Amino acid sequence: MDSHAVNLSYASGAYDQPLIGLPISQFFDNVVARYGEREAVVSCHQGIRWTYAQLAERVNQLARAFIAAGFVKGDRVGIWSPNNVEWLCTQYATAKVGIVLVTINPAYRTHELAYVLKQAGCKGLVIQNSFKSSDYIAMLTELCPELATAKAGALSSAEFPLLTTVVSNTASEVAGIHNWAEFRAAGDKVSAQTLAACVDEQDMDDPINIQYTSGTTGFPKGATLSHHNILNNGHFVAAIMQFSERDRLVIPVPLYHCFGMVMGNLGCLSHGACAIYPSEGFEPEAVLAAIEAEKATALFGVPTMFIAELGLPMFNNFDLSSLRTGIMAGAPCPVETMKQVNDLMHMTEVEIAYGMTETSPVSFQSRVDSPLDKRVSTVGRVHPHVEVKIIDQDTGRTCTVGTMGELCTRGYSVMLGYWENPDATAAAIDSDGWMHTGDTAIMDVEGYVNIVGRIKDMIVRGGENVYPREIEEFLMTHPAIDAVQVTGVPDIKFGEEIVAWINIKEDAQLSEAEIKSYCDGQIAHFKVPRYIRFSTEFPMTVTGKVQKFKMREISMQELGLQDTKTA
Repeated sequence: MDSHAVNLSYASGAYDQPLIGLPISQFFDNVVARYGEREAVVSCHQGIRWTYAQLAERVNQLARAFIAAGFVKGDRVGIWSPNNVEWLCTQYATAKVGIVLVTINPAYRTHELAYVLKQAGCKGLVIQNSFKSSDYIAMLTELCPELATAKAGALSSAEFPLLTTVVSNTASEVAGIHNWAEFRAAGDKVSAQTLAACVDEQDMDDPINIQYTSGTTGFPKGATLSHHNILNNGHFVAAIMQFSERDRLVIPVPLYHCFGMVMGNLGCLSHGACAIYPSEGFEPEAVLAAIEAEKATALFGVPTMFIAELGLPMFNNFDLSSLRTGIMAGAPCPVETMKQVNDLMHMTEVEIAYGMTETSPVSFQSRVDSPLDKRVSTVGRVHPHVEVKIIDQDTGRTCTVGTMGELCTRGYSVMLGYWENPDATAAAIDSDGWMHTGDTAIMDVEGYVNIVGRIKDMIVRGGENVYPREIEEFLMTHPAIDAVQVTGVPDIKFGEEIVAWINIKEDAQLSEAEIKSYCDGQIAHFKVPRYIRFSTEFPMTVTGKVQKFKMREISMQELGLQDTKTA
């Protein structure tokens, strides 16, 4: 399936299926025509199940509503909501009109929301009233007090001059916010012919989605993705999982992220499969209940989600025998977790995937027949129609197999660029079209790749380059350690020192001295953590990625350290 040079760390993904050359809008209609009577989506917490024909009816109505509200191709509409069918309808309705959907992290607060609305130039915003402890309406009206007196659809905001239309995905008492049903009903004013004309205007290379990456410093950057980017990536993720219209996928990961909206929603669409939302946000018991009730064949999640599901006291009460496959991504998978997912959850064909928002997102994936050791020690092999190489950071030359360097990706999946940020785009994508991932990696002779860590996460201690992942993997061999994350903190003598955040297993005991003793003679002295912090949780993004920059900030504050670069 894949071919790669014998001596160089380069691989290109061959496949027996061509790329899809259609925009999402036209592809959606083709799928509905073929699979109209099959279930497209089940939202367990909303008590909703729709066939593809029923979904299409609602998508088309909403698309016509956007046209009635004055939206045209190229306008930007934000969506700030957890997982629900309204999210899915908005994803496909905006694609029909050619509106660029700006997906907003449900964990964002007012400052972050304000930045995204301005930077993307949002004309519209679809919003859920609240979620958990977040009162979205209150945060928005704080930023935009004019909503209290504005006519719905005619907002004039001093702070956000482009924003005219805010739609609640249920109902709102705020004068300037449309109720969902009332907004949709306006679609009756627009003919099916008008919508069809909009669909015909779409081109596969048009931008259709802006996703803001959670940067470690400064403001997030808006990765701008095309129809071609995300439709094909969703399709091939599911194709490698051997998806068909008979598959039923439980999606507990957030839809605002590529994992949910591309690998989940579009992966299902591209094969006529069914997307299942167990709850608004991740709830392990709801996931298992959804698998049993819906006889799901596949499950997505980050390793921490699978660990939480396996750890439920009532885990054995659920019938998970319908499961076959799934994707575990976002972080390395512990060996024991993979074994339990295989054996206890019946996911014998579970796969690992790796990528980044800027590459739509997946560029590596293990296969159903990948051996266990490859599924826990690597991120699989190159994706179909994608090129990858590992380069020496100093010379830019392609490394030999087995040599560590920076991973680069090229192909259909590379983003159009960062929204209105040409400097950042030029820094990420070189003149030959290679996306520089910022990840350090090693490729083996079979083309499997191991991600060593982020280049920016690398610790330089006394002139020695230290990769946190190496220390983390060693410490995880201690029988009393449940989880560990390593980062660097400033040090006057060595430039940086190592701090390990360690979560000890329940009923186990472990001291700082015992941990350091465990390291002695097993790893190089300069890799032994200077500081140990016992912690039951790590700062994470909503998609389960550990935020090492926050670990560094917290550790510096607790240890009373100053940044040697600025002190």
